[in-house]
Amino acid sequence: MNVRVRFAPSPTGFLHIGGARTALFNWLYARHTGGVFVLRIEDTDAARNTQEAVDVILNGLRWLGLDWDEGPLTGATDGPFRGQAGPYFQSQRKDVYRQRVTELMNKGMAYETDGTVRFRMTREPVKIPDLVVGEVIRELNDDEQKDPDFIIVRSDGQPVFHLVNVVDDLEMGITHVIRGEDHLSNTAKHIALFRAFGAEPPQYAHIPLILNQDGSKMSKRDKGASLMTYRDEGYVPEAVVNFLYLLGWSPKDNREILPLTDVIERFDLPQILRHNARFDLTKLQWMNGEYIRGVSAERYVELGVQALQNNGMDLSRFPAPYIRAALLTCREKIKFFTELNDWAEFYFLDVIALEGAAPFTQETKAHLSQLKSKLLDLSDFHADAIGAAFKSLSAELGVKTGALVHPVRLACTGKTIGPSLYHLMEVLGKKTVAARMDHALEKLG
Repeated sequence: MNVRVRFAPSPTGFLHIGGARTALFNWLYARHTGGVFVLRIEDTDAARNTQEAVDVILNGLRWLGLDWDEGPLTGATDGPFRGQAGPYFQSQRKDVYRQRVTELMNKGMAYETDGTVRFRMTREPVKIPDLVVGEVIRELNDDEQKDPDFIIVRSDGQPVFHLVNVVDDLEMGITHVIRGEDHLSNTAKHIALFRAFGAEPPQYAHIPLILNQDGSKMSKRDKGASLMTYRDEGYVPEAVVNFLYLLGWSPKDNREILPLTDVIERFDLPQILRHNARFDLTKLQWMNGEYIRGVSAERYVELGVQALQNNGMDLSRFPAPYIRAALLTCREKIKFFTELNDWAEFYFLDVIALEGAAPFTQETKAHLSQLKSKLLDLSDFHADAIGAAFKSLSAELGVKTGALVHPVRLACTGKTIGPSLYHLMEVLGKKTVAARMDHALEKLG
């Protein structure tokens, strides 16, 4: 079987973390089986849909690295979707739905009443063979016993979710429907629709819900529910992906940090856990720190530059090797890329603000003047040589190295904490370090 799966979000708000996990599981299964991952925007509800919400979905999937495989060309000539097939939009497929409604009516499986079109639902129990939940028998409840038929076209002519969902899965040849367990209650209707069209339904796999730590269902109002929060707060997308595939799936070896290539090789639907997943923000934060320290230097710098630019910092004046070296000195200090601004800003300022700093003593001024002379004499302005100059002078003066380190750090960065001093001085360069020491002696002398 050529596996074909889909992610079919509605653009009515932000991309929920649960929706992102559903998209990821579909994408992983497609990549594991060599199948096709289809993106379909269910935008038939014109009153609630917005282009902004569509963009959030597309940008969120791109941020996670979840590429889709087919769809109509976007026609975009620039931007992140240039040359890529765009998603399917249900609002552009109304003719298909009208034809399918006519087919049901001609078969006597649908009928008009009160301006709507209703589907003639089976009165028999529906068996739902689910790859995660197991076999479920859906019987009519007391209310449905009286009238189990349901609306498939509203009085305003708009087709409803149940119809368009099934028609598109049928037309697009979807073989596996992987979606949240909250959709299990809809599945009997969908199976009945497939059979009314003379088709066998796809295989269903309803994945467990994501709960808060207290066991309550994660709603849109809960902290951490919006995927783009993590982009805006400086998370590594690979860390978020790693966290998401452990929400309801287990590799069976208790590893927490799992390369995506390994997960693609191992991911399969029977491994999805039956019980609901608990969202542990502390674990995600830890995982993000691990990824910051573990990604390649190139990826770290790429994400760091994005974070600084998103924060309004203009890096265009600085050469790429300088930016790279500057950001790498901060790598062990940050847990989120949004923290980079505080740790690295001094690299990209012409003048360091020293307001509020205590004035230097006469002794400190004398020591810094001597240190500056030693530093200017260095032919090799690298961290080891800089550190040796500090230690040599502190021995000559009979003071602890910290007596020199603290005022020089303040002069170079404007702060009392920061990256390794000798390494940041190497990055700044001899000329800039000397100029900043002069500035500090003038302002704090």
